[in-house]
Amino acid sequence: MPADTHQFLIVFTAYIIAAGSPGPSNMRIMGVAMHEGRKAALALASGVVSGSIFWGLMAATGVSAVLKTYPGALFALRIFGGLYLIFLALKAANAAASPDRLTAVEDESAQPSMPALYRRGLLMHLMNPKSILAWIALMTLGLGPGATTATVVVILAGCALLSVSIFCGYAVLFSTRPMVRLYRRARRWIEGVLAISFGFAGVKLLLS
Repeated sequence: MPADTHQFLIVFTAYIIAAGSPGPSNMRIMGVAMHEGRKAALALASGVVSGSIFWGLMAATGVSAVLKTYPGALFALRIFGGLYLIFLALKAANAAASPDRLTAVEDESAQPSMPALYRRGLLMHLMNPKSILAWIALMTLGLGPGATTATVVVILAGCALLSVSIFCGYAVLFSTRPMVRLYRRARRWIEGVLAISFGFAGVKLLLS
């Protein structure tokens, strides 16, 4: 197996594990998919994908290395990211505590717009310092001393395709009828788990 192919497999495997494992972004996509439907979840997932690609480009151009060199920049991102996750935790806790709807018809005026959901997903991913450090690690894995521009392009393009597949896959899977029925039966438990997960991640980020 050629050296480049071996490195690509390592990078892509690491990305699948990092992006596919349960985390704030994936859990939010799951919650929106089950609660607000596929289109809303895909809009949120598109924002997450855009944030992931942005940090990939930053890592590839060396900007993320600057953030790693200057702890003050990462400190600020941790504060903003932690506070944002706690904000999401409070929203999920409020949803868990609210009474079940009596009608099957959702109030469309109360639903966030597609651009708003896209911005929410984008902001959530941009405010997560783990995304920056994960991309730095991926680039370190994939780019050796003899790496070329073509190597960088292949890594970015491959991870971008995986990002779309993973995050949008969550949106599609958890908007299916069985998952929607599951959500309706276990809405409060799901929102409660989201609240705990976001709260834990936010506090952990603030104290890191």
